Amino acid sequence: MEFIRACDDLAGAVSDAVAGMVGTPEAGRCVRIGADGTPTKLIDQVAEDIVVDYFTRNPFCRRLISEELGCADMGGEKGTIFLDPVDGTYNAVAGIPFYALSIAYAEGGIVQAGYVRNLATGETFHAVRGQGAFLDGRPIQVSGRSLLQESAMSVYGRKFDPTRVLGINRQIRRWRLLGASALELCYVGCGRIDGFIDVRGTLRVTDAAAGMLVCEEAGGTVSDLEGNTLVFPDEVSVGRSLVATNGILHNKVIEYLR
Repeated sequence: MEFIRACDDLAGAVSDAVAGMVGTPEAGRCVRIGADGTPTKLIDQVAEDIVVDYFTRNPFCRRLISEELGCADMGGEKGTIFLDPVDGTYNAVAGIPFYALSIAYAEGGIVQAGYVRNLATGETFHAVRGQGAFLDGRPIQVSGRSLLQESAMSVYGRKFDPTRVLGINRQIRRWRLLGASALELCYVGCGRIDGFIDVRGTLRVTDAAAGMLVCEEAGGTVSDLEGNTLVFPDEVSVGRSLVATNGILHNKVIEYLR
C-alpha cells in the first residue's frame, strides 16, 4: 500500500532527525503549547514538522490532525491522517527506548491503515483494514491466554486515584506501565502483553488510531470501559478511556472495571 510505503520513508527521516536529541535536556525544551493543550517539546516539534511537510508536498489526505498542530487542510481529495509525531515523549527525553511515530489514515470516520514505528529500535507495526497486522512485514496475532491470573497487562489509573483499576490489578499476574500507548496497543496485537487498559480519560485519537487498528487486525478487541464501541472525536483536546485485549479476556476485564 502506497500509504504504508510513505510512512516507512517518513519514519526513517524522523528517526534520523531526532536520534541526536534523545536523552538530552534540549529534547524536552518546551517550545509552545500544542493544540491538545499540553506543552510541545522540541523533539515533538521537529518530528511533526517533517511529517507535515511531507504530506503538504504529497497530498495523501484532505486534512491532517496532530497533537501539536491541531487540524490542518492538506489539499488532498479525501481522507484524514491522525498523527502523533512522538508517542511517549517522556521516554524519548529520558532516553528510555520506548517511543514511537504513530500515523493512521481514515476515510468516512473509519481507520483504513495504521503505522507505528518504535523510533528507538526500528520495530515497525502496520495494519490495513481487512488485510491483517504485521511486525516488520511478518503477520502477527494476539495471545491465546484465557486466564487473568496468568495475564500480563499494561494498566493506567487516574493520577492519585487508582480506584477503578484496583479490582483488575488484583487479578492479573503481571502489571506493566510502558509509557507509549500506540506501542502498547501493538504489543497486545503481537501477543507480548495480553491487554492495555487506560482509565484516565486522556487518550486522544492521535494516540490510539493506528495502534487500535493493529490490535484489531491481529485478532484483538478494543472498546470503551463498558465494552461498547470506542468513538473518538476529531479533536485533540478531548480524551477517552480504552480497553484493549486479546479478545478472550475482554469481557472478564470489563466486569472487573465496572
